[in-house]
Amino acid sequence: MRVVDSCGWLEYLAGGTNAAFFEAVLVDEPALLLPPLVIFEVTRRLRVLGQVQALDPVLTVMERLTLATLTSRQMAEAAHAAQVHRLAMADAIIWHTAQVHGALLYTQDVDLKGLPGVVYQPKIL
Repeated sequence: MRVVDSCGWLEYLAGGTNAAFFEAVLVDEPALLLPPLVIFEVTRRLRVLGQVQALDPVLTVMERLTLATLTSRQMAEAAHAAQVHRLAMADAIIWHTAQVHGALLYTQDVDLKGLPGVVYQPKIL
């Protein structure tokens, strides 16, 4: 199983320099898990960027995917992971969601680099 974090989705949608890295994961929908927080972050960012026309196609894809949620205790564990690994809330929740579900997390977020289960691709500027 695999998870693509919010920055990976946005990089792919924008056709950024790492789009192909994320596309290889995103097209394999049966193996893809989707944390609800990724839906929030991606759709919020598209709205901020004024790309409202992209919302419906993105949500259509996201609705086909398996939602990967956390229990109350697992959310508490994510909070602990945030403290231990010095992660922002969203990073900790998304990373811990992948961990709980036995999935690899694909990202270009340097804050997640080196954590167990993370497949990191540096952002090419």
